[in-house]
Amino acid sequence: MTVKQFVFNAFSENTFVVYDASKECIIIDPGCYDKEEKALLKKFIEEHNLTVTLLINTHCHVDHVLGNQFVKNEYNVPLTIHKLDVGTLKANEVVAPMYGFLAYESSEADDFINEGEQIKFGNSALDVLFVPGHSPGHIALVNQKEKICLGGDVLFRQSIGRTDLPGGDFDTLMDSIKNKLFTLPDDVTVYCGHGPSTNIGYEKQYNPFCGVMAP
Repeated sequence: MTVKQFVFNAFSENTFVVYDASKECIIIDPGCYDKEEKALLKKFIEEHNLTVTLLINTHCHVDHVLGNQFVKNEYNVPLTIHKLDVGTLKANEVVAPMYGFLAYESSEADDFINEGEQIKFGNSALDVLFVPGHSPGHIALVNQKEKICLGGDVLFRQSIGRTDLPGGDFDTLMDSIKNKLFTLPDDVTVYCGHGPSTNIGYEKQYNPFCGVMAP
């Protein structure tokens, strides 16, 4: 399984294309907003002869969904989210212009996924974890064999997701980190929604928010 990271939009959001030897791929949190960013994503998919099978939002804050409708239109794929983030997605019709995204195209979820289910594509599968706190319906996607966690905005390198946005809650976020992410093996790489990747063991030891709560 290969994870390709792009950094898009004014919030320096990380968009991911995940694929394997089958050449099937999924797109996670497409933050591509302008023509250049959309072209960059499309070029990578074309150059690697990938077939997009699914679009997933770890959560639906505006910086992670700016390219949702573009991906849906371009590749004719459904959008999958956790049902508790439907309100967050809908709110972007108001939120996007407030942040200057005047050309934002709204999107609707086609499918919903819950903890315990799997995202399957090609020869690969990602387990779904429910990790609210940054947003009500935040999920993370994990493959322990490949030692990969696509964690959205829950855990960052030496930081955590903000909880001052609508639907955020600090205690809930810390519970998600302690009881979901920190139960993963220390050598699992966490691909974050912003900034560089990290790993579970490093955050247990060095994250000033989380270091003291390792199990």
